[in-house]
Amino acid sequence: MLKKIIIAPFLFLIYFYKIVLSPLMPSTCRFQPTCSSYFIEALKVHGVFYGTYLGIGRIARCHPWGKNGYDPVPEKKCKHQRI
Repeated sequence: MLKKIIIAPFLFLIYFYKIVLSPLMPSTCRFQPTCSSYFIEALKVHGVFYGTYLGIGRIARCHPWGKNGYDPVPEKKCKHQRI
C-alpha cells in the first residue's frame, strides 16, 4: 500500500505527459513498449528509486543514434534462494 502511495505522484506526471503532451508531438519512440509505458511498468515493478533509474536510463537511450526494438523492463530479482 505504501509503495502505491509513494509512486503515485510519479505516475501522475507520466500519465499527464501521455494524455496531454504526447499527442502534441510526433511519435518518435524507437522502442517497444514506449518510453512512458516502460517508465510506468518500471515504477510498478521495481519501486520509486530503481524504477526511476531504469526509466531515466531508457529515455536517455531513446535518441536517433541509439538502438531500437523490443526492450522490456527487467524482472525483479529475488533476494532469497530456494532450497
